[in-house]
Amino acid sequence: MAIVKMKRLQLIALAKDRDALLSELLHVGCVEVREPEEEALAGDENAALLHRDASALAEARSDLTGLQHAIEVLGKYAPQKKGLFNPRARMGEAELLDGAARRAALDKAEAINGHARAIGQLNARETRINADRLALEPWSGCDVPLEVKGTAKASLLLGTVPATADFAALAGALDEAVGAAEVRELSCDREQRYLEIIVHSACRQEALDALRGYGFSFAQLKDLSGTARENIQALERELDEISKERNAEVQAISAMGSCMDELKTGLDRVEQVIATESAKERLLTGGSILYLEGWASVPELPALEKALAKFDCAYELTEPKEEEYPDVPVELRNGKLVRPMNMVTDMYSLPAYGSVDPNPLMAPFFIVFYGMMMADMGYGLIMMILSAVILLKAKPNGATMRYMIPLMGLCGISTFIWGFLTGGFFGDLIPQMRGILTGVDPESVPLWALFSPLDDALMVLVGSLVLGVLQIFTGMIISMVKQIKRGEVMAALCSEGAWFAVFILAGAGFAIGKLSWGLIAGLVILIVANAYGKKGFGIITGVFGALYNGITGYFSDIMSYSRLMALMLAGAVVAQVFNKLGAITGNIVFFFIIAMIGNALNFALNILGCFVHDMRLQCLEFFGRFYEDGGKPFRPLNINTKYVDVEK
Repeated sequence: MAIVKMKRLQLIALAKDRDALLSELLHVGCVEVREPEEEALAGDENAALLHRDASALAEARSDLTGLQHAIEVLGKYAPQKKGLFNPRARMGEAELLDGAARRAALDKAEAINGHARAIGQLNARETRINADRLALEPWSGCDVPLEVKGTAKASLLLGTVPATADFAALAGALDEAVGAAEVRELSCDREQRYLEIIVHSACRQEALDALRGYGFSFAQLKDLSGTARENIQALERELDEISKERNAEVQAISAMGSCMDELKTGLDRVEQVIATESAKERLLTGGSILYLEGWASVPELPALEKALAKFDCAYELTEPKEEEYPDVPVELRNGKLVRPMNMVTDMYSLPAYGSVDPNPLMAPFFIVFYGMMMADMGYGLIMMILSAVILLKAKPNGATMRYMIPLMGLCGISTFIWGFLTGGFFGDLIPQMRGILTGVDPESVPLWALFSPLDDALMVLVGSLVLGVLQIFTGMIISMVKQIKRGEVMAALCSEGAWFAVFILAGAGFAIGKLSWGLIAGLVILIVANAYGKKGFGIITGVFGALYNGITGYFSDIMSYSRLMALMLAGAVVAQVFNKLGAITGNIVFFFIIAMIGNALNFALNILGCFVHDMRLQCLEFFGRFYEDGGKPFRPLNINTKYVDVEK
């Protein structure tokens, strides 16, 4: 079906049926509710009475945030051990939309978040107390209570000087200034010296004047009573209490670890509420009626009309006009073999509505090119097995995984076939292993293969370029067909048509040994075609520009496909190098270990590298000839879940 046809939906219904109507649209899942213009009913005498409908979207999003945080908290304090490929839970649509179950999940999420908030508050207290304890630690050697500042005859000074200060010089200066004084260094760190100084009260100011020259500053201690050590011990007891309280909160969260699945299902339930509430905000209402505008997919129109028949409403479905195409959402719908190509299209850009879906045209080339670049039976087997296991066990349904895993399987089949043609099974693993076991030179016993990337590199290069020409020709044909359908027949003939003639004449001339005559004939056709419709000096510039751009463009595009040969050759060489390194040991165990490590690295590098280079060929060399991008994805009001599969 390729690009699904859409129709504009305009609907007026009773406001009292709003929730039931949206519930039906959610069930059908084929209508994208759009934001209508305020002037949508311009000309209607009641248009001025319509206003945006109210919704509980903010509350629903708050619920979603709470569930997400609760799931994160449970994952931290009560992690669940699950298998690698666990399938998602399945449930019916009515069960998913159960409001009571949603509220129960929200209550449990609030309880978990409450414990998490308590832990956060305890952590904040612990941080603050630790800071206070560290501040008191340097003064722990002071036996005098911190609230005591001295006696009637003596003053107690607690303060600091920089660690670089000369303690002996400081004590001497103080003794010279006030006579009798006692200076004691309580502790010292990299930055400061912590001092306890006792002087006669009458000489306090003179002592401070002497100390100022050494950078003395009073200790910044809080209004504490008791000695520093007593305060530190009190803080440590408080830390112990905090630790006990935090452990109790953590235990409370761990006890709710079994709620993880319920929370995840609750999150999916809230997502449906958000979808519905978002749709409500796009409605216009006048109190007793509501107005809905959007797009509906044509294949589901019978189900939509059946659902709307349950309500007292009036609606109209109209074909979009060509000038409306940029606003029409795009949905791609293809068969199982082509559907994985949506991953490539989504990464690039959706095609514009009314244009060509590239996926069916791209699929054969993408899969063949990928397999050609990997070209190893062992790698292909791994890709096929991984894909089959994940599809059967995990049943992926995410936006990316549901395309990526089948695509990996298809590319694995292609990789295996190309590996069979080139005789590659983890490089030359089998001949090297046989050489170690039997003592026979691996190169003396040829392994059957149609061709070898190392021995027949030129043939592989020619084959790569031929495949490139076929894909470029396919893009040119699509471009010509599009132009002819728009009535631009001469434009199609003078552009792609002229170059087709050049390639055909050059090929025919080469076949009969008259290549020069074929090229001359092609050049004449190009000159005539590019001179068509131009006058005067424009003929010269048009012809010269078309020839230069065309020749250099087609040559560079075709040469880009040489990467097919380059990656096939590079992968085969890397695999063989590691196999030979392992064979040097002469021990089958060491050989197998080294060969598998090397092939694992080679596989990991190529599985991504081949995808990137394949993408480049499709997006630049192929799409550039006919593709019209800029399509907006079709996002209908539909049941979309992250953790469960829903059976409608």
